[in-house]
Amino acid sequence: MNALLATALDLAAAGVPVLPLRAGKVPFGNCRACAGNVCGGRPNMKTPGPCTCPNLCHGWAAATTDPNILSSPPWERAWRQAAGVAYHPGGANLTAVDLDNPAAIAWARANLPATRTVPTTRGEHWLYQGAMQGANGVRPGVDIKSTMAYARWLGPGTGTMTALPDVVRALTTKPAPARPAAVTVPAPNRAGQCPHRTPAYLARGLAMAEQGITEAREAVHATVYRAFLAVLSVHGRCGCLTQAHMARLFAAAQAKGESPRHCTDAWTNALNRLGM
Repeated sequence: MNALLATALDLAAAGVPVLPLRAGKVPFGNCRACAGNVCGGRPNMKTPGPCTCPNLCHGWAAATTDPNILSSPPWERAWRQAAGVAYHPGGANLTAVDLDNPAAIAWARANLPATRTVPTTRGEHWLYQGAMQGANGVRPGVDIKSTMAYARWLGPGTGTMTALPDVVRALTTKPAPARPAAVTVPAPNRAGQCPHRTPAYLARGLAMAEQGITEAREAVHATVYRAFLAVLSVHGRCGCLTQAHMARLFAAAQAKGESPRHCTDAWTNALNRLGM
């Protein structure tokens, strides 16, 4: 029997849903009938419609503990081509905190309860008893592998497994955008009249700034600063801008990962640049 299949069957017998991985630590692709998810996916993928495909389709959702499925011809062929075994942590009521580098490991040791650890190529998996929503990039070098996710099986690890703590659950909870209460609103011009012809002019400018921030794929800090500068250069001296307008811009920036402090600094720098 294929060694990877043997490992998979042992895990399945212990109640751990498994699937084969190709080189590069990725699942096998969908078959033609399921390409592009046209079949509707599987019920546990939270997509409409069932999937009765006998192949190992839909990534993590294909993970199973059924030895008959694991040994079926479509799967047996995949095991012969596979480079590793993956498992669905959430399906086994587990959460794996994937620490991708030494800095992430140091952070975990200082902030998370000790638990069972599994060495990986670049770091460690910390395994906790309990499931939660999986998420990538919850902080630098840290991913959460649990429900709707898969992790590579690298052995049982060492140490006593700890119940999933609230501090790990909180990693996937984004704080509500902070209100820019301490940020300066430019005072109206001395004439007290807005030079803009209609309120729609301001609304359009704000919408364009929000869109630019939201669509940024890189250099987010610089994009936020430029957006703030553009809004202030046109609307900063006439008294149009309010705290509510700035809250919209700050919320867009924080949705891209900017901290309240970064937002405040960018706004202040833009004011200084314009001599306001």
